[in-house]
Amino acid sequence: MPRKNSLKIYVENGYYHIYNRGVEKRKIFIDEIDIKTFLSFLKTYLSPKDVAKLRVQMLDPNLGFRERRKAEREFLLNNFYEKIELLVFCLMPNHFHFLVKQKDSELIGLFISSLCSRYTLYFNHRHKRTGHLFDSVYKAVLVESDAQLVQLSRYIHRQALSVDINKKWRVVFPNSFENYLGMRKTTWIHTEEILSFFSKSNSRLTYENFVTGGGDDEIIAKLVIEED
Repeated sequence: MPRKNSLKIYVENGYYHIYNRGVEKRKIFIDEIDIKTFLSFLKTYLSPKDVAKLRVQMLDPNLGFRERRKAEREFLLNNFYEKIELLVFCLMPNHFHFLVKQKDSELIGLFISSLCSRYTLYFNHRHKRTGHLFDSVYKAVLVESDAQLVQLSRYIHRQALSVDINKKWRVVFPNSFENYLGMRKTTWIHTEEILSFFSKSNSRLTYENFVTGGGDDEIIAKLVIEED
């Protein structure tokens, strides 16, 4: 029998909760360097690629061998700018959650495969290991309504935050929440669509209050991907 959420229905302009974890639930982020490297790979895949500049660099005799090789590798990388939009993310020690929108119907698989394969090569080299780092089959669930979309964004952010009874919060694991509050600007994280459902002036109706307050778990019950 297929694992839950391993059989995926992909649609054009669809929103998805994406989840993958370390094989045997092992840690995939050991320290800050791992986290920054993973995020740098996300940035590369989701930002525009300057093909003309890279071609010039590859052919520039005044550049060193390493610089030309770096340009060549980046030139050959898959790029998902304006094809995949990352709305929300959090990185936990042994897994990650994404909320993404795909413009075409079959791009998420290539995106996750590219990201996880590249990060595995980096991780294995740095930490002197071999073999698979991630579960062989990532999980994905299609979001089917606006209510699910906003509630899922709350759920993912809450995984990475500590919130007390007074709604005071602090970041425990890397995530996109501060982008939604205007505290950080990351061009490859798209906050506009979800923020359009909330007020900027009424404190009771802000996105911050929504995330730190109570949510409706029933709305997203089938979108929440739990570990087996």
